[in-house]
Amino acid sequence: MGTGQYATFEVADQLFGVPVEAVQEVLSFHEYTAVPLASPAVGGLFNLRGQVIAAVDLRVQLGLPRRSLSGPVLNVILRGDDEPVSLLVDRIGEVIDLDDREFEPPPQTLTGPTRELVTGTVKLAGRLMLAVDVARALDTGPRAA
Repeated sequence: MGTGQYATFEVADQLFGVPVEAVQEVLSFHEYTAVPLASPAVGGLFNLRGQVIAAVDLRVQLGLPRRSLSGPVLNVILRGDDEPVSLLVDRIGEVIDLDDREFEPPPQTLTGPTRELVTGTVKLAGRLMLAVDVARALDTGPRAA
């Protein structure tokens, strides 16, 4: 058993986390280009220092209404399989150290799209952090019914 660091963020007042090694950077951005005929989960594209980054709306991935891209939006840039991809989030949290033994399976009450994206949960002081499966969160293809 080991320990690891998790970068945390919030979407719809729920705390989520991803392993720090999956994170390239965190930033606020405000100019997105729409992608015609793309999955509804694709919020748009933006140019980051000459590299085009796809922004995946984590709200849509969780089965929530799409977010507005007017004004600054917070991005967690993750290292995807081929290239960096952004997750659009509501608030940025902090980096926390977690022991593998602290993780529990997702509760049975967690259903729908959120259940597909969560690999485990950790009880923190007064909150529950949901660990996100990075590959599934970035997958904007059709989901199984």
